[in-house]
Amino acid sequence: MSPGDEHDYGEPTRTRMRLPESDPYGGAQRPARSSSRSLVTVVGVVVLLIAAIAFANRGGEDSPSSTATGDTDKPKSSTTAATGTKPVGTKASGIPSGFARSEQGAQSAAANYAVTLGSTDMFQKDSRHTIVTTVYTADAATKLQAPMDQAYSADFLAKLGLDANGTAPQGNTFVSRVVPVGATVRAYTDATAKVSVWYLGLIGMSGEKSTDPVTSSWKTWTFDLQWSGGDWKIVTDEQTDGPAPVPGDDKAAASDEISKAIEEYGGFTYAR
Repeated sequence: MSPGDEHDYGEPTRTRMRLPESDPYGGAQRPARSSSRSLVTVVGVVVLLIAAIAFANRGGEDSPSSTATGDTDKPKSSTTAATGTKPVGTKASGIPSGFARSEQGAQSAAANYAVTLGSTDMFQKDSRHTIVTTVYTADAATKLQAPMDQAYSADFLAKLGLDANGTAPQGNTFVSRVVPVGATVRAYTDATAKVSVWYLGLIGMSGEKSTDPVTSSWKTWTFDLQWSGGDWKIVTDEQTDGPAPVPGDDKAAASDEISKAIEEYGGFTYAR
């Protein structure tokens, strides 16, 4: 999630879907606000801040080259095909790092950064500061820390069911995940890259008394990257809704199943 766009999930599509026989999570009454709306607020505030800051400080700088290999409007289907190249083997503060200075490396960086920025660590101050200073350029990180802290205020965290430290109540599991489905390079030079990551997002509180069950949504996260300090770093980023597939007829899982899955299934280090 980055301060400048929404890390949540947009307007629902008019599709038919089978609801579970009983309300998820013990039949708790959901408030008018949806989980996805909460996420939208969270990420929305953060992403919008990033966009505003980036725009305000863009004057006088040369814009990244829009030169890209192939048709930028119609990327080839092989864009995210497996290449056999091993993913990065190093991490900085627990975050994948050391990406190749290539289009493939830029895609891997963008996908991994989306996962990190969409994690529950963003809801706790210390880990959020570490993430921001690791994945953004030094200038961008300096400008983002304070606005992000304001966005993740105690009041905001409370609306998500978290305490002032970003911790879920005992017996509950707070879920916030980004699962990349694919990535494509919109523009690339030896020093800059624009990469879009299409992803499935999960957000909500899993618990028997939760009034905000975990829901899913689809987004596209676009990153403007810069080669800095021997790695790809984020300069600015923005998110848009979809594309979202038609929901299936899967029965909603109970809260204990969701909590167990979150605990058992860890995240991945993504590579193209």
